[in-house]
Amino acid sequence: MALLENSWVKVQQKTFSKWLNNKIKARNVQVNNLITDLSDGIILIHLLESLSNESLGRYASRPKLRVQRFENVNIALDFIKSRKIQLTNIGAEDVVDGNQKIILGLIWTLILRFTISDINDQGLSAREGLLLWCQRKTACYDEVDVRDFSASWNDGLAFCALLDIHRPDLIDYEKLDKSDHRGNMQLAFDIASKEIGIPDLLDVEDVCDVPKPDERSLMTYIAYWFHAFSQMERVENAGRRVEKFVSNMQGAWEMQNNFERRMRALLHDLREQRLYWEESHFDGTYADAKEQSRAFNEYKQRKKRDWVAEKSDLAGLLGNIKTKLSTYRLRPYEPPEELSLESLENAWNALMAAERDRSQVINNTIRDIKNNLRRSFADKANDFALALKTISTSISGLDGDVEDQQQHTTQIQRNLPPLDQYLAIIAKLDQQCLEANIEENDFTTYTYDELSYELGLVKSSVQKKMAFLDNQMVARNMTNLTPIQLEEFESVFRHFDRDLSNSLQELEFSAALASLGLVYDEQEMHERFVEVAGRGGSVSFEQFIRFMVDVTEDQNTAEQVFESFREVADGKPYVTELDLTHSLIPDELVQQLVESMPKHRGPDLQQDRALEKYDYRKFMERFMGGKGEANGGHV
Repeated sequence: MALLENSWVKVQQKTFSKWLNNKIKARNVQVNNLITDLSDGIILIHLLESLSNESLGRYASRPKLRVQRFENVNIALDFIKSRKIQLTNIGAEDVVDGNQKIILGLIWTLILRFTISDINDQGLSAREGLLLWCQRKTACYDEVDVRDFSASWNDGLAFCALLDIHRPDLIDYEKLDKSDHRGNMQLAFDIASKEIGIPDLLDVEDVCDVPKPDERSLMTYIAYWFHAFSQMERVENAGRRVEKFVSNMQGAWEMQNNFERRMRALLHDLREQRLYWEESHFDGTYADAKEQSRAFNEYKQRKKRDWVAEKSDLAGLLGNIKTKLSTYRLRPYEPPEELSLESLENAWNALMAAERDRSQVINNTIRDIKNNLRRSFADKANDFALALKTISTSISGLDGDVEDQQQHTTQIQRNLPPLDQYLAIIAKLDQQCLEANIEENDFTTYTYDELSYELGLVKSSVQKKMAFLDNQMVARNMTNLTPIQLEEFESVFRHFDRDLSNSLQELEFSAALASLGLVYDEQEMHERFVEVAGRGGSVSFEQFIRFMVDVTEDQNTAEQVFESFREVADGKPYVTELDLTHSLIPDELVQQLVESMPKHRGPDLQQDRALEKYDYRKFMERFMGGKGEANGGHV
């Protein structure tokens, strides 16, 4: 226990001596033995005068008598008491006689008063404030845990952390060997002494070689660290204040330049916008007017809003400039007259007037263009409808010779292509109306779709009329066809001419023949089609009529006459006079036939038994060279 006590006494004595010598070194005096060198009071007086920057008055500079020593010590103690520093159980004799504990306590009291007491962090006491400062500065270092001014400092890392947090340029904390306590401590002490100017109050062994370093000695030494770095921070703060002031001055100047630059740019943009509107023109189309309307709306949604924001920002910036200059008591700033807020307001009012005019011009232009589009479409549509009506009336009113009708129809057909061109103009106008969102038109009842449909009807009517006339001229030359046959053949041809091409494809041709009772097998039908169509690949009306003439024309052959008798008899093995009359054979020829034909002797199943029956088969055998068959077989 005595050894432990002796240890801290030695450490304190050494530390306090170094502290004292540091304070009085400017007076060319030095303490070698703290206990004995204070006994005459002279060094104590030098210390107090250095600490307080005051003179303690007259004292015995070379005391030889004990009473002189007492007087010097009492001068010092009275000065300490006058500064309201509490001294407990300390008398002059304790100093003169070298009472070690009393002297150490006295020096500690002075250290507290003049080195540590001004340390105040968050309103705490000196000791607590110094401890809190150490803890805050080292909180971000995982290996450091400052809980006191004793064992927390054994490994030297707390000192290294204080250096790193304040002067990272002097130490590389991350590369330290955290297990080398003495090395880390010595490194920290050396840097603190040589680079920071902190006096060497402690030795490495005073902290590393004891389980619990002396608290007062550590506090005394760490207080120097606090003051050194606090002074550094104060200097840095002062530098920052100077820097801030200069920056503010620079900032104010930059704000003024920024204000003037932005104000010029905004005024320029406002003038350019007005000039652009004044010089712009419309080409008369809805697309152009709508594009200018879109650009105008985009201006209001983007550019104008940017300018409104810039206008507000400039007013705020000017206010900030004035506030900043006023804060630093600098001469107030007034922008040039042409860049003032009043000039901006005048320019803005001029832009708003131009904007209203622009809006009216665009709306009126779009309204006029829509009305013009309605009238243009209506004029063209009405004229076109009248032309179609005229053509339809001309077609329906044709009469007279086929050649004359064909000539007029050909002329009408030549007039149809210009109608397509005219309808294309109407289509373009209709598209323009759609683009202009025109849904109603009070100047016409016609739409493009209706006119296009009616033109198709007129074309079809003309085509049909031309085909009809062509066919009539063809049919007129077919001398062996009766009008009834011609009408029937033409009707069948028109029915199966689905695409109005005035020709029949192979399937259409087959269907037309089948409808007329001419049925062939598939191969024979194909051969017939190829024979009739030739190289054309389709059968025209003229070819169809000629074919029908070939298969129906009376060529005066016995075989054809025999087949004709069978048609007249409706399949019976005989004919009656009534059958012959109903087939429109002239009466004189009917009488000749009944007189020439033999009577039919076979069974009679007819309801009308009063009529005479004639055997046309036996009659024809005389002309067919025996090729007929008695039972009514085919020739």
